[in-house]
Amino acid sequence: MSKGREAAAGGGGAAAVLLRYLREQNRPYSAQDAFGNLQREHGLGKAAVVKALEQLAQQGRVREKAYGKQKIYFADQEQLPAASDAELRRLDEEITARSAQLQALQQSCRHMEAELKDLNSSMTTSEMSKEIEALRKDCASYTEKLERIKSATNHVTPEEKEKVCREQQLYRREWRRRKRMATELLDAILEGYPKSKKQFFEEVGIETDEEHGVVLPAAL
Repeated sequence: MSKGREAAAGGGGAAAVLLRYLREQNRPYSAQDAFGNLQREHGLGKAAVVKALEQLAQQGRVREKAYGKQKIYFADQEQLPAASDAELRRLDEEITARSAQLQALQQSCRHMEAELKDLNSSMTTSEMSKEIEALRKDCASYTEKLERIKSATNHVTPEEKEKVCREQQLYRREWRRRKRMATELLDAILEGYPKSKKQFFEEVGIETDEEHGVVLPAAL
């Protein structure tokens, strides 16, 4: 049996191990945390740890604080040796250095997380190869189409295009004018017609643009 296990197994051994541990670490622990940290090395059972911590707290050798249903234990600071001014300065310098190191690590982590996010949102090498191949095919198709257009002999000249636009505007105006005239004439007839507009159109045989889904084309 190791010395640690012998001390734990003897009377008051668990209390001695826990007191030494709390003073060396000088930070708060719950009974569960202390048990988990010391069980393997010293072979302490959880019930023994809980009992020893409660005894140490009752004896005033450690401090106890309750947070809800959980209790934490830590070394009594008044029983620890006071640090010298030089030691306090060394600790302050170490805290400053560690704080700067922590900030640098946090900044590095943020940069790496941002880089990882960009990489995860980017295409893989395989996906990029397929995309490049598809773009090459599109370029070849458009190049071939452009060459056919350039070699065509039936290009429309600017003069011909202007003429077509003028004629289209003329026909649109005439269409609108004649439709308005027909509408006004039919409305005048319907004022004295005893039946409905639909019946009149059926008797006369009038077909409207709307019935055939015909609309006035937009101007060129």
